[in-house]
Amino acid sequence: MSQTAKVLGKLGKTLSHQQLQKTRWDVIIVGAGHNGLTCGAYLASAGKKVLILEAKDRVGGACTLEEISPGVRVSPCAYVMGLFHDKIIKELKLKERGLTWFPATGGMFVPFPDGDHLQLWNDGERCEAEIKRVAPKDVSGWRAMGQLIAKVRDAIRPDSDEDLWLDPRPTRQKIEDRLKHIPHGQDLLFHWSMSEFLEHFTESEKLHMAYYGQGVIGTNASPTAKGTASIYFHHASGRTEGMPGTWGFVKGGMGMVSFLLCDAARELGVTINCETPVNTILPGEGVKLTDGTLIKAPTIISNADPQVTLRLLANAADSRWKQQVEEIPTQGPTVKVNLSMSELPNFRACPGVDEPHHKGQANTPLTKKQWNRSFQMASEGEIPESVWNEIYFHTAYDPSVTDGDTHTVSVFSQYFPYKFKQGSWEENRPKVQKKILDTLSQYCSNIDSATLMTQTLGPPDIESQMGLTGGHIFQGECLPNWMWEKRLTSETPMTGVYLCGAGTHPGGSVMGVNGRNAAMVVLENNS
Repeated sequence: MSQTAKVLGKLGKTLSHQQLQKTRWDVIIVGAGHNGLTCGAYLASAGKKVLILEAKDRVGGACTLEEISPGVRVSPCAYVMGLFHDKIIKELKLKERGLTWFPATGGMFVPFPDGDHLQLWNDGERCEAEIKRVAPKDVSGWRAMGQLIAKVRDAIRPDSDEDLWLDPRPTRQKIEDRLKHIPHGQDLLFHWSMSEFLEHFTESEKLHMAYYGQGVIGTNASPTAKGTASIYFHHASGRTEGMPGTWGFVKGGMGMVSFLLCDAARELGVTINCETPVNTILPGEGVKLTDGTLIKAPTIISNADPQVTLRLLANAADSRWKQQVEEIPTQGPTVKVNLSMSELPNFRACPGVDEPHHKGQANTPLTKKQWNRSFQMASEGEIPESVWNEIYFHTAYDPSVTDGDTHTVSVFSQYFPYKFKQGSWEENRPKVQKKILDTLSQYCSNIDSATLMTQTLGPPDIESQMGLTGGHIFQGECLPNWMWEKRLTSETPMTGVYLCGAGTHPGGSVMGVNGRNAAMVVLENNS
């Protein structure tokens, strides 16, 4: 079993501050999120003496495991895997270490207010049969949507070393050259809103309602905003274990990804100190802890988000880089609700508490008008009249995260304000929680009766507990204006200072590529 998992990532202080100070380090990594752990493992495998400093009491960052009630373990933020890179799985031998995941065969289940539903199966033939039933005129258009995504994915993310996620600084010209023979390829990646993408290929309002949310996951924009189709593509561009566009559940919980990376890093010689917050990054020199201890290393890599990194650099930050960081939108619109339940949600459109649709995700849909109104209200500091929820049922595949008699349900809900027009988050939390659970109850008959415990995390909670500025789960927006050649790279203008978190190319989610890319650049620059 994973040694890190045995203690749920709580590693404590491996070395005293005095021992840290006396050791000769090649690299110090600030933050033990999954990308920091990935970066450290690669650098250690290349013979570097690596120290990872983590402010919190456990590793994993937003991809960890916590016991929210006796015997019930959840990842507070990250919940499914689908973008993690196969190269990292193979190179760090994560399968041999115990990484197991269950592809979500149920795909996406969408119940509608009129009692109808749409099951977008992970299986192409079954899914097409559902499209024929609900939107018969849109079958060919639906096929064309999928074909476009597949063509763009194959062009910019081929299953080879030519994958542009592995290019630390892909140019716009390189991307456009790969897309020039694909009609609407650039529209998908750079221009279309999610609604434009859907309306170009299909007509059915129900089909649109089913898909709108996929264009704004974790994004502070409505589905009618320019560029939101690229968010859908980003989340459909994975190739984990040779399954393009597939998402699934990690055995033991999403935090196992970080815990197994931690095992790999430690076995390769990385030293990890939790409960050791960094106060200042000193380019070319090292870091200063909050108690004033100076730990020296010529290379500092920050797994913290760019805004936190900027604060740690203080007056040492390059002015142009500082301006670029400050211009990145970081206000998150998302609330994460973690539930423990005595049984899985019972959807009125498809009754039952152990059904095929529980082997995927479920969405509570909104019309285009409701989406725009919801975004507007949240932007004005109000709780929206209608909210969208994406719901995941981990224990439907993997009961190991509970005592066996309990189920975990993760709800990803938006939009909600970072700051309310009236009242604090503490004052508004009960209203936010009620809005989300009431929405679930519109579609499920047993939310009130089966819910045992509720944890509700708003953007300020994600900020304070996960260290993500503004509560943005991707360390900043992933819309086209802040992606690809416009996203921060791992290299910075400051001497010996690098980034390895989700704020760098190729963007957010649990993928590990950001950490690997940073390690490759550091090794190249120090060869």
